[in-house]
Amino acid sequence: MAALAAVPLPFLAPAVAAAAAYINARCFVSYDISLIGALVPTVVTATWRESRGRLNLFYRLEDLALSSSDKNRIFLRFEDKTYTYAQAYDTVLRYANFLKVKRGVKKGEFIALDFQNNDTFLFLILALWSLGAKVALINYNLSGKPLLHCVKKATTRLMLVDPAIADSVGQDVRSELPDVSFEVVTPELELQMLAMEADRTQEDGRRNAKGTDMAMLIFTSGTTGLPKAAIIPWAKITVVAGFTSRWVGTKPSDVFYSAMPLYHSTAMLLGFAHALEAGATYAMSRKFSTSHFWEDVRKHDANIIQYVGETCRYLLSVPPGVDPVTGENLDRKHNVRVALGNGLRPDVWSKFRERFGIETIDEFYAATEGNFAIWNKSRNDFSLGAVGRSGAIYNMILGRSIAIVKTDHETELPTRDPKTSFCHRVSTGEPGELLFKLPPKDVNSRFQGYYGDKDATSKKVMTSVFSTGDAWFRTGDVVRWDKENRVYFNDRIGDTFRWKSENVSTAEVAQCVGLHPAIMESNVYGVQIPGHEGRAGCAAVIFKDGVAPSAETLKTLAEHVQDGLPKYALPLFIRVIKNGGLQTTGTNKQQKYGLRNEGVDPKKTGDDDIFWLKGGSYLRFSSKEWKALQGGKVKL
Repeated sequence: MAALAAVPLPFLAPAVAAAAAYINARCFVSYDISLIGALVPTVVTATWRESRGRLNLFYRLEDLALSSSDKNRIFLRFEDKTYTYAQAYDTVLRYANFLKVKRGVKKGEFIALDFQNNDTFLFLILALWSLGAKVALINYNLSGKPLLHCVKKATTRLMLVDPAIADSVGQDVRSELPDVSFEVVTPELELQMLAMEADRTQEDGRRNAKGTDMAMLIFTSGTTGLPKAAIIPWAKITVVAGFTSRWVGTKPSDVFYSAMPLYHSTAMLLGFAHALEAGATYAMSRKFSTSHFWEDVRKHDANIIQYVGETCRYLLSVPPGVDPVTGENLDRKHNVRVALGNGLRPDVWSKFRERFGIETIDEFYAATEGNFAIWNKSRNDFSLGAVGRSGAIYNMILGRSIAIVKTDHETELPTRDPKTSFCHRVSTGEPGELLFKLPPKDVNSRFQGYYGDKDATSKKVMTSVFSTGDAWFRTGDVVRWDKENRVYFNDRIGDTFRWKSENVSTAEVAQCVGLHPAIMESNVYGVQIPGHEGRAGCAAVIFKDGVAPSAETLKTLAEHVQDGLPKYALPLFIRVIKNGGLQTTGTNKQQKYGLRNEGVDPKKTGDDDIFWLKGGSYLRFSSKEWKALQGGKVKL
């Protein structure tokens, strides 16, 4: 101390500042403070609201609508319509009165909603919540058997339907559900609802909701089977909305724009509920459109936008926007400061940020039915491609709530020690399945699972993972956590395949393929080959401008992947998609299931061209080569 005191202040101050800056950069102190600073007030607010019986999100709308400083602020923008908080509140009360008096909606019952994004959809949700009812959000792309399955799971007697998709609810579905009333919400019906009194007297229905009480059902995409109904409790809505709005730094003056479907948790919780929690403006479009996305952003003067999956890649695929009169670059003619979402692929991350001038990418990892999430606020290339990151302080407080464990990709389960039966955490930088901790004596308080599906729910919970009786939520995703505390998505369990006795990450291969200048989009998966163990890598690709690849392009693509990937991970086959784009979910997430089942058998791949890696290039693969593989005349 004496020696320190003897150092002159002009020399000491810069040294201390430099040391503090080093510690901050090395340990992410300020970053951790931003995470904790968003989490703590969110938990306090949720606890306070629950203690007052006002956890239902309807009360947040009411508070803002009745506030002299907030009631005249724009709450919702859709197409050419705008609604202030006061106007929206008045509309919701009228809708609620109609639903109670004319349709007999009661506290606790499920009402299904089958809607594209629009203002009526949101007003109906808030109206049903105001009555204490629970909503089941139906994917409007569904019809036939999948739609029938979802409506049955919702155990509803009433489904309200958007006129725009009413034809999807066919007689095949209606005849199987004689006890369900399907009502199309026509403009005439809306006028009837608006003619009701703005009655607020339904207090008993909505008051005193607990954090574990169910607010809604959101259905999974069902890429490998029928959708599952994930239970969304009030605590999750409140915490997700509160945390993300504080972490992003959303202010009442902000406009949050989303073209993602509201039947999914990303748009509903991290978009709409986020904006409502912040007292900001929520702007939306009916559906995502690459050609109109930035027009809508400018129209609504948005400064926060939302993406999911391949959204940013699709936006990059559009030719640069240029004003036909002035020649002005329209790609950067906007006020967007933050893009919030999940699934932004590393190969388009920098391209998207640089082309459109986005200051901050707020990427996250979470599951609709999950109990935890990880977050990455990125303003430079340090955390490019990471789905989450944290520092020493955050890890000390919450780090033990996360684990990455070794996984057997044959059984698709975490491996257990034969002596102790416990799982093993992976070493830093190694891939493994991501687990989130659950309270073992009260799992239901953090994970309620899937409605009406105990088997699927139980499969998501592992017990005695590291100690006898503990409980963990299985994400089903493989990630790796590097020495800089960045977390990267590696693959979905079931998508990773084995070839030449090695595990191959489809995400890693797709990133490499996607960096080739001629490739617009790629989807990588493993295919079964006659006479070979494991699965060989195949990349379904779309070339830029939709042109067929030349021999030179195929050669440079082969050289590119051979330079960027280990030999066992090379995509030995290329499938050039001709008709339309790669199959995705309604939230722009790629699907592999159908491609994987079709493999590279020319009889199953339609008009698509198949090429295989031979002699340093990709050469055409036809029925002749397939028969040679079947006959054991060729080895890969």
